[in-house]
Parts: sequence; C-alpha cells; structure tokens
Amino acid sequence: MKIGCPTEIKPQEFRVGMTPDAAREAVAHGHDVLIQSGAGNGAGFTDEDYIAAGAQIIGTAPEVFEKADMIVKVKEPQADERKMLREGQLLFTYLHLAPDPEQTKDLMESGCTAIAYETVTDASGGLPLLSPMSEVAGRLAPQVGSWTLQKANGGRGVLMGGVPGVAPAKVVVIGGGVVGTHAAKIAAGMGADVTVLDRSLTRLKYLDDVFGGTFKNQYSTAGATAELVREADMVIGAVLIPGAAAPKLVTRAQLSEMKPGAALVDVAIDQGGCFETSRATTHADPIYEVDGIMHYCVANMPGAVARTSTQALGNATLPFLLNLADKGWKQACEDDPHLLNGLNVHAGQLTYYAVGKALGIDVISPALALKN
Repeated sequence: MKIGCPTEIKPQEFRVGMTPDAAREAVAHGHDVLIQSGAGNGAGFTDEDYIAAGAQIIGTAPEVFEKADMIVKVKEPQADERKMLREGQLLFTYLHLAPDPEQTKDLMESGCTAIAYETVTDASGGLPLLSPMSEVAGRLAPQVGSWTLQKANGGRGVLMGGVPGVAPAKVVVIGGGVVGTHAAKIAAGMGADVTVLDRSLTRLKYLDDVFGGTFKNQYSTAGATAELVREADMVIGAVLIPGAAAPKLVTRAQLSEMKPGAALVDVAIDQGGCFETSRATTHADPIYEVDGIMHYCVANMPGAVARTSTQALGNATLPFLLNLADKGWKQACEDDPHLLNGLNVHAGQLTYYAVGKALGIDVISPALALKN
C-alpha cells in the first residue's frame, strides 16, 4: 500500500501523522511511505530522518494525496485537503465530526473511507488512540490555565500553589476520565486545591483509592457544579462523550457568579466545548474574555508540545496503521471490531451513530458498510 503523510496545515499545528520509526516499520512490512517535504519539521523530524527510515520525500500535498492509497494525518482534513480526497481512498486521522457539518458533508461527497482515531475502542471500553492526546491535553491544561490566570493575561493574578500564608488557587476539573485525571494530578502537583467532578461512582471510588490524598472528588450534579464553579479560580472542562458533541456544563449566566478573572480551560473544544461560551481558538491567539471570565479554548492543545505528542500518538496508532495497510481496511475492520468502531464515513454514507444524531444525518451501520 502507498501510505501518504502530508504536512499539517491547521494553524499552529506542529505535529505529524507518522514518525520516522513508524515509517521504518511500514516500509519493513513492504509498503511505500510518502512523506511531504518538511512534514516532520515542527516535531523535530527532518526529511533526512524519513529518508533513512526508507520513506520517499514528496514535494507537495497534492502529490501526496494523488499518489497515496491511505492518508495518515493528525488533525481533521482542512477544506483544501478535503478537495484532494477521492473515492476509495482511506483517511486515518482525528475527525471530530459531531460539531463540524461542513467537514462531514465534504468527506461524504469525496467518496473516501474515513476512520477516526477518536472513536476506535479497545477491549476495556477505552479509546486507545484518543488517550495519549487526552493525557497530553490534561497535563497541559493546568499549565496553560495558570498562564491564563496571570494578571497580564487578564486573569485574577492568582498563583496556583499560593505561598506560605496565602491560599492556593481553587481548581475544579469537570470530568474524571483520562483528561480530568491527568489535569488533576498536575494541578495538585502545582500546589492547587483541586476537586474533580464526575457522575460515575465507580470512577470516583477509583480516584479516591488512588489519589485520595492528592485531590478531592465529588459527585457531579448541576447544583454541586454550580457551587464549585462559583468559588473556583480555574475550571477545566474535561468531559467527553465518544464521537458526540460535548455537553454544555457551564452556562453563560453562571459566568456572572464566578470570580472576576477566573479561567475556563475547555479541553473538549474539539467536540464543540463543554462551556456555553466556548469557541475554538489557536495557539497564536489562545484566550478571550466573556463577562470578565478568561477562556482558553485552543482546539489542538497537544500541538504546543509537538514532539512529545507526535511520539505518543505514533506509539498508539502504529499497530492499527499496519493492520490497515497489511490487510486493507475491510479485512482489518472485519478482524478487529474495535477498529471498525472507528469507521465514520464510507462511500458517501455516515457510519457513526453519535455523529448522525448530532448533525441530523441518516446513518448506516459500520457492519453494513463492510459489505459495500
């Protein structure tokens, strides 16, 4: 199979879809790897690194899309990239279709087969290709939140860990999954007073058993959330419903009850965000203010630490990438129902229920798509 990896073109996106190590593995399996010139520069990988791994360097994105049977990326294809997709071509990347009707329409019209990292599952019900970026984003959230809290950036001017005689920042993490757990660990490590909210008692018991002395946890009701948000210096939104739009857990009306200059960090912005006032921002212009509350809503947070993120993502995607290339997508998905759960679009039809529900589009089952 010809595996193509173009340079990411989303603003301030420095990650790359394949590492040189991944390219070397794919070449060892007998595949041709086509890397756009400069694709790895942002993550610290040179064209020479890819050449040494056996990959071919291709000058432009159109050439990569034209020659490749499978396109491997990080972020969802941008409008110009979607025009280059063709019928029968395989796309393997993050998609986040639920809040993005234009992308969904373009992918369906292209006739391509699109498998989304974020909806591939594993035997334990986890999301193995989302997890590494969730870990990175969770660990980044308190870091960027503390920067947002600085007075020069419009924040309250509160130090996360306080100092002797001065209380630390109060941090509320909404969601106790992968993002929330990593966010809470780092925030607590910075010395903040941290509370995690979640609706799963099983998860809360786990957090209490493992981190009971590090941060607090509380069952998430609307009342508990409102009370904690009111007193918080920082709120980290870390709620995910796989493939679906994120629920809105903090309303605009609640902002008026918060401390002036408090920071909202919305890690769920890729799925539409979990604060009513969230809108996607970039690393170049990451924060904005609504009703005196500072919002950090960068849609590709892990891109800020591109090398770490690329390596972590590559470790997770490589086995699936090789299966898709070795067997073809249909056989790979027949053999692995967890990979089949990643199928979002095929031959002009939507194949992921949560996306169809969010966008009001008819859906066929992934199993039926395998027969087409």
